[in-house]
Amino acid sequence: MTQRTTFEQGLDLFTNAPLEELKEQAAEMRKKKNPTEQVTFVLDSNPNYTNICNADCSFCAFYRRPSAKDTYEKSVSEVMQHLEFAKRAGLTTVLLQGGLNDNLKLDYYVDLVKTARERYPEIHPHFFSAPEIWNCARISKKSIREVLQALYDAGQRSFPGGGAEIISERVRQAISPKKMAPGVWIDVHMTAHDIGFRSTATMMYGHVEEPEDILIHLDTLRTAQDKNPGFTAFIPWSYKRDRTALRRKVKNWAGKDAYLRIIAFSRIYLDNFDHIQASWFSEGKQTGIDCLHYGADDFGGIILEENVHRAANFISKTDHNGITSMIRQAGYEPAQRDPLYNILRTYTEGETIFVPDSQQIQEQDHTPILQQPCCK
Repeated sequence: MTQRTTFEQGLDLFTNAPLEELKEQAAEMRKKKNPTEQVTFVLDSNPNYTNICNADCSFCAFYRRPSAKDTYEKSVSEVMQHLEFAKRAGLTTVLLQGGLNDNLKLDYYVDLVKTARERYPEIHPHFFSAPEIWNCARISKKSIREVLQALYDAGQRSFPGGGAEIISERVRQAISPKKMAPGVWIDVHMTAHDIGFRSTATMMYGHVEEPEDILIHLDTLRTAQDKNPGFTAFIPWSYKRDRTALRRKVKNWAGKDAYLRIIAFSRIYLDNFDHIQASWFSEGKQTGIDCLHYGADDFGGIILEENVHRAANFISKTDHNGITSMIRQAGYEPAQRDPLYNILRTYTEGETIFVPDSQQIQEQDHTPILQQPCCK
């Protein structure tokens, strides 16, 4: 049995090892974890139900305070328009998130899940991050377990890993001191795994962290996965600075090599995670393709609708054919999955998939998809 990389060894490896050395080790680990030549992806969209948020995170360009003129808070019926759009576009998953809005209590979140499951059984509801669940519990005067159990009973089975940023108290105090308390993000996920949920784990880097903070984050995830498995994948992305308050404090921006290093190192260090996700969306298409040679085995989704990165002036788009083409360009076989990593279908060489045009879908339906405001 291969000896596990310790925290101290990991810090030295992450800080000092040549990138090519990390690449080789990560590629070897990827083959052990996923010996096939497949790279998976999901057909999804990522709409939002509210941009009102009480956390005031300095890295976020999306949120609005309740007093702002361009706030919104969607009804259940309005949110269902986004699922209708997803259905007509042939998507299988909707990743729904929003701000920490004190007007929305548990009944609203449960109703969203129930209505989605009843009206769109073919769509997997991958809803609500840990901060949203925590805030819902706080204002509903419920425990985190009670909120999660209510969502599970309504039909939800997975949720995204957003809101982690970097699990280091030093970093939390610097960039998002009002969002949750120390340890809450991991507690939400551990409780959810105990109930039966599966979730992803994320990390937003490239701002005020030091290498030790990265190791603290990854070690926290690895320890949690040892104790109560339930994380399906690890998904890192770089901080997007435009239109954010934090940009004034960050002098050195993380580039492509930093992302490749994090992808490769996370594949080595997170030895109890089955999947590492490379993001064509957050880092650019070519960088995403390159990451498939640095230990990543998953390519995220097509993210047909997205507004958080858009608010920070970062926009990257593709479709069903585009994502399979990128995977093949890297030398791998594309495979469509669901959020639980069940394979839904594979593709023959040269196969072209019919992709409905999103604008035509809206025109045929005569119901415009609600557009999110973007700060200027």
